[in-house]
Amino acid sequence: MTFGLWGQSRYTGADGQQVDFLAGHTTITAFRESRGERRYEGGNPVRQLRLLVSERRLRHYAGADDAHRLLGSGPVTRLHLGKTSGISAAHLRTLTTGVRLGCRPLTLSIHALSILADQLEHLLPKPCASDTLSLDEVEKLERARDLMRGALDQPLTIGYLSSQVGLNASKLKQGFRTLFNTTPGRMLLALRMEKAHALLVSGCQVAQTAYRVGYTHPGNFSVAFSRYFGTSPKTVSRRRSKGTTVQ
Repeated sequence: MTFGLWGQSRYTGADGQQVDFLAGHTTITAFRESRGERRYEGGNPVRQLRLLVSERRLRHYAGADDAHRLLGSGPVTRLHLGKTSGISAAHLRTLTTGVRLGCRPLTLSIHALSILADQLEHLLPKPCASDTLSLDEVEKLERARDLMRGALDQPLTIGYLSSQVGLNASKLKQGFRTLFNTTPGRMLLALRMEKAHALLVSGCQVAQTAYRVGYTHPGNFSVAFSRYFGTSPKTVSRRRSKGTTVQ
């Protein structure tokens, strides 16, 4: 788990997999091996706090099945990129201060485990999910999520997703809250913003990026992007155009 405090960087694995680290955001990755390079913007300071969780610990806290699902089979898998939650941010501040002041290991461990618990809330299905959703419903909800991923440039609606997967609108929205701990709208926004950030970093123009993630008007896209990431899409494009240095 990497928590961006200042600046940004990117990891590129030997297999071409890319993972971004942004100020004010949490990036969670699972890796069995790590061969690649991390790139930083020349002249811009970067500060990050990284917490490592071993497979044994993950199995202990998440359970064997969910740990296996999270770890995946590839060398590096990005599990999450989003704004750092208020709960994690509070524990991060206390943790970094505690390290600097030399607090007792137990105190530091408590805050680190609290951060882990907060992040697992977003990564793992709710314990009650199996009690309220059938296997068929879970499969339909996952299909709806996959439909979003594959059609980010389309004007997706609850009605369209419902008709495509065979769930009524109410069941679809309730199912997203139960299985994914979010709403269809919020998930769609997150998928669009992450895709947009990747496109901008790769060199795509702002207007082109807006259209490719479903925005008819680039101005509306810029507002949504700035609210989500705390920085404008033009800023991301300018940073990319300046190039990066390898450290």
